[in-house]
Amino acid sequence: MSLAAYCVICCRRMGTSTPPPKSNTYWRDVRNIIKFTGSLILGGSLFITYEVLALKKSLTLDTQVVQKEKMKSYIYVHTVSLDKRENHDTFSTIDIEDHECAVWLLLRKSKSDDRAARLQAVQEMAETRHWHDYQYRIIAQACDLRTLIGLARSKDSDLRFFLCPPPLPSLKEESSVEEELRQLLASLPQTDLDECIQYFTSLALSESSQSLAAQKGGLWCFGGNGLPYAESFGEVPSATVEMFCLEALVKHSEISTHCDKIEANGGLQLLQRLYQLHKDCPKVQRNIMRILGNMALNEHLHSTIVRSGWVSILVEAIKSHHIMEASHAARTLANLDRETVQDKYQDGVYVLHPQYRTSQPIKADVLFIHGLMGAAFKTWRQQDNDQNLSEKVSEDETKYTTCWPKSWLARDCPALRIISVEYDTSLSDWRARCPMERKSIAFRSNELLRKLRAAGVGDRPMIWVSHSMGGLLVKKMLLEASKKPEMSTIINNTRGIIFYSVPHHGSHLAEYSVNIRYLLFPSLEVKELSKDSPALKTLQDDFLEFAKDRNFQVLSFVETLPTYIGSMIKLHVVPLESADLGIGDLIPVDVNHLNICKPKKKDAFLYQRTLQFIRDTLAKDLEN
Repeated sequence: MSLAAYCVICCRRMGTSTPPPKSNTYWRDVRNIIKFTGSLILGGSLFITYEVLALKKSLTLDTQVVQKEKMKSYIYVHTVSLDKRENHDTFSTIDIEDHECAVWLLLRKSKSDDRAARLQAVQEMAETRHWHDYQYRIIAQACDLRTLIGLARSKDSDLRFFLCPPPLPSLKEESSVEEELRQLLASLPQTDLDECIQYFTSLALSESSQSLAAQKGGLWCFGGNGLPYAESFGEVPSATVEMFCLEALVKHSEISTHCDKIEANGGLQLLQRLYQLHKDCPKVQRNIMRILGNMALNEHLHSTIVRSGWVSILVEAIKSHHIMEASHAARTLANLDRETVQDKYQDGVYVLHPQYRTSQPIKADVLFIHGLMGAAFKTWRQQDNDQNLSEKVSEDETKYTTCWPKSWLARDCPALRIISVEYDTSLSDWRARCPMERKSIAFRSNELLRKLRAAGVGDRPMIWVSHSMGGLLVKKMLLEASKKPEMSTIINNTRGIIFYSVPHHGSHLAEYSVNIRYLLFPSLEVKELSKDSPALKTLQDDFLEFAKDRNFQVLSFVETLPTYIGSMIKLHVVPLESADLGIGDLIPVDVNHLNICKPKKKDAFLYQRTLQFIRDTLAKDLEN
C-alpha cells in the first residue's frame, strides 16, 4: 500500500510541477524512474520472500510426531526368518514410551506356551482402565482367537477390545433377507432327518414359498396343507416366515455336518444381518443365538465365527441386564472358550452362574429342571405381584428378579455352578410346537441325561431342583443313569433332591384333561401323569427303593391353593398325598402350583428353606 501511494505522489508531482529548465529535466526524469523501479523491485522481493518463508513454515512436518503416530498404528517386529527366530519373540528396538510397553508385553504374554501365563495376561488386560483408545485397538487387532474369547468372558473387560463386525455382503439383486434365509434352509440336507426337523423345514419352506408367491402375483391355493396363512390371498408376514425358518435352522444346527453347510453358504453373515434387523424382537434374537451356540459346539468353526464379527455382538449381549439374553450369549461364549471350559453346553442347557471366567473355585453343581409349560428362566422368577405387573421391572435385582437362582443363590453360594435346563412341553397336542413329537418321560430323560453329561454334570457333587413334571424327569434320569456305567458319576455325586409340587402319584390335571379330551386333547406328557398310569407307579416304586438305598437327602414342597388354568378352569393340580415321595420332609405352602417355586422375596420362607437345604447337604463338599 505504501509503495503504491509513493508512486502516485511522484506521478502527480511530475504532472503538476512547472517545467524546469531544459538542461535538468532529462536527468531528473531518469532519477525518478530509477527510484520508482528500484522501490518496486525491492518491495516485491521482500513480499515474495516473506510469502515463501511463511509457506515453507506451514508445510514443515514434525517428524517426531509422525514417528509417534506410526507407533500407534503398526506393530514393529524384527524381519527375521521363522527358522532363525526360535523362541526369541522380541519386538523391535524402536523407542516407545514406558506406559506403552505394557501393551506389547501383555500381547506377547498372552501367546505364551504357559497356560497360567496366558490366563494372567488376559486378566491383566481386562482389569486395565488407564489405556488410550488406540492401545485397546492394538490389542483388538493383534490378539489371537484364544485371547479375544478370554477377554469376552472376562466380566470387567472394556468394549473397545472388540472390533466392530466387518461390513456385511450386499444382498443379491432383487432378493430379500427372507428369500436368502429360505435358500439357506433349502440348501441343507433333507434326508435322514428327525421327524421334527423335517416338519419344521417343510413348514418354513412352504410358508416362504407362499410369501414369495404372494409378492409375485398372489396365491392360487386354498389351503389343503393345513398350514397357517395358507387360505389367505395376502402376503404372509415376513417376520412369521423368518421365525419358521429360524426354528428349522435351530434343529438343523444340532447336526455337525449341517453346521458346516450353514457356514459355507454364508449363514453367519445372514444371521448377523437378521439379528441387527430385529433388535426389537427378542424371540428372533434368541433363536439366532441358539443356532450360533450350536455351531460353536464344533471347534473347527470357531475361527470363522470370530472372523465374522460375532464376538463383539456376544459381548454386548452377555453384559445385558436381561437374564435370558445374557444367558444365551454366555452359552455361546462358553462353547467358544476352550482355554478354561472343557464342557460343552448343548441346546437347552444354560449356565446361570458363573457366566464369566472366575478365580472362584467351583465345588458343586445345582441343576434346575422345570415342569409342564415351564422354561429355563421364567419358571424360576420371583413371584409376581400387583406392583410388578403394573410397573416396569427395575434393573435393580434387589427389588425384583426374573431368575432367583442367578440373582440370589449365586450370591449366597458363589462356589456353585448353577445350571438351568429347558425342553419343550405342552398341555395339549393342539398347542404342541411339533405335532410329530410324542416324547415320553423316558425319552426326554435320556435326551437330557446325554446333554447334561456333555456339560460335565456328574464331575462334582450335585443337587437337583425340580418343579412339577421336572421332578419325574429327575427320578427317571437317575434310574437310567444307574443302569449305564458311563453315567455312574452322576449317581455317585448326587447328594440331594428338592421337589416343588411333584406329582409322584399322579395329578388331577391329567384326570381333568382326560374327561374333556375333546376340548383339551391332552398331550402325552399329561396322559403320563394320570393316577392309574402304570409307568408312573413303576417309576415311583423303583425310585423310592433306589433313593433309600443311596441315602439321598430329599426336601419336598407342595401347594395348598388351587390354580387357575385359563379363565374358567380352577384346579388343585398336585394334592398333598401325591406330592409325598415317601422319604424326606414334606412342607405345605400356601401358594398355588405355579407359585410354589417362585418366592415372594429373598427372605421368604420358601427361598430360605431351599437355601438352608442346599448349604446343609453340600456342607462337607463346600468346605473342601
